[in-house]
Amino acid sequence: MFNNFFRGLVLASAVILGFTAQAADNGAVDIEIDTTNPYTLVEAVSQKTFARFNQDKQLIADNPDHLKVIVTEELMPYIDYKYASYKVLGQYLRETTKDERARFVEAFRGYLISTYAQAFTEYTNQTVEFSPARDFTGEKMVNVDVRIIDKGRPDISLQFKARRLKDDSWKAFDLVAEGVSLLSSKKSEITNLVRQKGIEPVIEMLIERTETHIELGESEQAN
Repeated sequence: MFNNFFRGLVLASAVILGFTAQAADNGAVDIEIDTTNPYTLVEAVSQKTFARFNQDKQLIADNPDHLKVIVTEELMPYIDYKYASYKVLGQYLRETTKDERARFVEAFRGYLISTYAQAFTEYTNQTVEFSPARDFTGEKMVNVDVRIIDKGRPDISLQFKARRLKDDSWKAFDLVAEGVSLLSSKKSEITNLVRQKGIEPVIEMLIERTETHIELGESEQAN
């Protein structure tokens, strides 16, 4: 179960980072992002990020940490990392100060950037299918269903969870791979550490993970 979830996380991270075959034909980075539609949002962000990846391939080869720049500029504006950070803290959110919350949010944001950037290196030409858009009128949260087809392996079912903000725009905040929520899994880990050690060591741990350098996978090194 854990192996399937990890594999799903890696591939799903690749999806939201823009690894779609359709995007390969769209070389422009100036793709318009409609944040008022959660379904087209996921696809458009994928296309834009993949175009940026293609554009910056040499920069990535010279310095793999450039992937963090791409994630920061192309992906993170459409991730509600503050909301995700608060959800991860769970009941301990109320026990933090304003300063601690602010530093935790930034540390968790950095951790997500590093995690997605590393996942960016693991893609090996899987096929991605997005489900048709549904009527989301009046909805506050929606699930964007995605199916990853990996030749010779079982298909992976994914859901990107998105929420409507006060200005009627949408942002993604969670990923469910094979029925397992990334946010819930991370919440279990974080709350356990906060309970044992307190918020400060957890912030330091996230910052340490954020500073880890990106290592290119074999497929990227071969390109």
